[in-house]
Amino acid sequence: MAGDTNGATRCAVIVGPYQSGKTSLFEALLAACGTIARKGSVKDGTTVGDAAPEARARSASTEVTVGHGSYLGDSWTFIDTPGSIEFSPDARYAIMVADLAIVVVDPEAGKAAAAGPILKFLDDNDVPHVVLINKMDTDNERVRDVLAALQGHSARPLVLRQIPIREGDAVTGYVDLVSERAYRYRNGEPSGLIELPVSVVEREVEARGQLLETLADYDDALLEQLLEEIDPDKRKVYGHLAETLQADLLVPVVLGAAERDNGVQRLLKLIRHEGPSHRASVARRGIAVEGEPLAQVFRTVHAAHMGKLSYVRMWRGTVKDGDVLNGVKVSGVYRPIGGKLDKMPSAAEGEVVAFGRMEAIQTGDVLTPAGGVPEPGMAWPAPPQPVYALSVRVPDRNDEVKVSGALAKLCEEDLSLMVKQDAELSELVLWGQGDTHLRVVAERLRNRFKLNVETGRPAVAYRETIRRSVEQHARHKKQSGGHGQFADIKVTVEPLPRGRGFEFADTIVGGAVPKQYIPAVEEGCRDYVRRGPLGFPVVDIKVTLTDGGFHSVDSSDMAFKIAARMALAEALPKADPVLLEPIHEVTISVPTEATSRIHGILSSRRGQILGFDAKDGWPGWDSVTAYLPEAEIHDLILELRAQSQGLATFEWRFDHLSELTGRMADTVVQHREQVAAR
Repeated sequence: MAGDTNGATRCAVIVGPYQSGKTSLFEALLAACGTIARKGSVKDGTTVGDAAPEARARSASTEVTVGHGSYLGDSWTFIDTPGSIEFSPDARYAIMVADLAIVVVDPEAGKAAAAGPILKFLDDNDVPHVVLINKMDTDNERVRDVLAALQGHSARPLVLRQIPIREGDAVTGYVDLVSERAYRYRNGEPSGLIELPVSVVEREVEARGQLLETLADYDDALLEQLLEEIDPDKRKVYGHLAETLQADLLVPVVLGAAERDNGVQRLLKLIRHEGPSHRASVARRGIAVEGEPLAQVFRTVHAAHMGKLSYVRMWRGTVKDGDVLNGVKVSGVYRPIGGKLDKMPSAAEGEVVAFGRMEAIQTGDVLTPAGGVPEPGMAWPAPPQPVYALSVRVPDRNDEVKVSGALAKLCEEDLSLMVKQDAELSELVLWGQGDTHLRVVAERLRNRFKLNVETGRPAVAYRETIRRSVEQHARHKKQSGGHGQFADIKVTVEPLPRGRGFEFADTIVGGAVPKQYIPAVEEGCRDYVRRGPLGFPVVDIKVTLTDGGFHSVDSSDMAFKIAARMALAEALPKADPVLLEPIHEVTISVPTEATSRIHGILSSRRGQILGFDAKDGWPGWDSVTAYLPEAEIHDLILELRAQSQGLATFEWRFDHLSELTGRMADTVVQHREQVAAR
């Protein structure tokens, strides 16, 4: 059986869809390892995980939690991750530093399929993983149906290691398909050995045969034994299972109910004996076994009383408090247990620890005494593009600087978060992965940074242009004692093709407007087009200075600048102004069964569907491309997920500006006037 041959701490990350029971499993594993005396409850808010007030309020994970334990002499780190797709980057980063993943799913085929994106990420990154079908104590479907639903999302074969024992509608135990032993669940205790019930014998023989046939695809000797109808040695079967799991060739599937401790001991034994060693993970990541100490940051936290903490996995060597990595001193080494930190003198190979006050270090960084990235296999997943935005404001203007600093720290913690200060619209806009994601950020501002913030729907970046050419004369004349002000100009204003922006030219001859004043005319025009007659920036127009007049004493740059603004203020309302709205190209990724509903959503939002096709590399998924007005994108992600079991997402990019007329345009202009009048 496989173990960690160099004695390094191994790391298992717990992943799975929202509310599949990951935190309950995390709690049960820590209890089984003796780390905690008794389990807490998610409902009661007493678990080691989900310690943050935002998580407690939702009874759901909103951030990564780390715990440690020892089982049968082996040292383990367990990382609990959020299940919501809105916090999926946290789970992905934890996966990248783990030796294996435990994928927790519901015992219902429809809900279990929500694990599809997680399984895809694990497959793409060659991370060995085990599936736990959790909550087997509740009403559930046939295990084989759940397995079939999952298999459609996995590039690796899924193999049942256990089948349930049912008494009426209740699952009371399981049969191990390798040892062919039957066990009865005992709540809060390890399962008890019982005789194999007659009622499951036929199913056990069938399921065991399927397990062995799958294993035989990777072992010719086993295949020969099966063809000759020879029952293989059980120890060798365990060996085959360990080899294929460690090589990420297949995925074992076990059963349990973590909240009742059912199946937890069996899961621990499986990952202990058959899971990859730390050194195997080092090799998988392309890291040299020998060399200077090497760690990788997978999480950044700005703690209230500890400052900045960089959570790392020690891939190689030992790091002591005070060592210098990447040119930055390690100011404290801590072992995280839920929301607590235990100070340590050093961190050894395989351990997950937090380094203190490494201000210049970011999530994903590889840390070595020499600095840099010495190994090619240390690539880090890029954060997903933001898909939802909220404007943020603080009632107290004295807090504006504070909120900017707090958001900068939160963006450093969460790479999928983005802040944009929109000077044109006078808005601070927060971009993220969904409504819950940004609501949690707002709560962190209140809870951790004591900042009261208000959120709302961001403004749309409308523009305006003109549809016909006009000529305009403007004269600015002012006499107020001493030097006066005088400027006289004639301009032609004409529309340009879409996307040309603003252009300025002059056809002055004979010095009608001296050359030194022409730049002031252009500056005045550019000033005015920042806010046109409809209230929005003016684009795609050309202004040509054709004639004018000046005074040898009273003319000045300021006078010509004012005259230019006057000319455009009179010209543009006569040039048939029209509102322009930004149109984005969106590419929606969605499970195939929800594609037709996505078409309806796009049509109801004034979308123009450009096409759809199977998503490359994603069996059972489609990719739908469309043009969609920016005004319709704000809560698009909420509706997409509501119609796709929370799985759909999209990418977007600005494509073009399109004319907006009629009642909708009138409403936009009226709203703009109301905002300007405040």
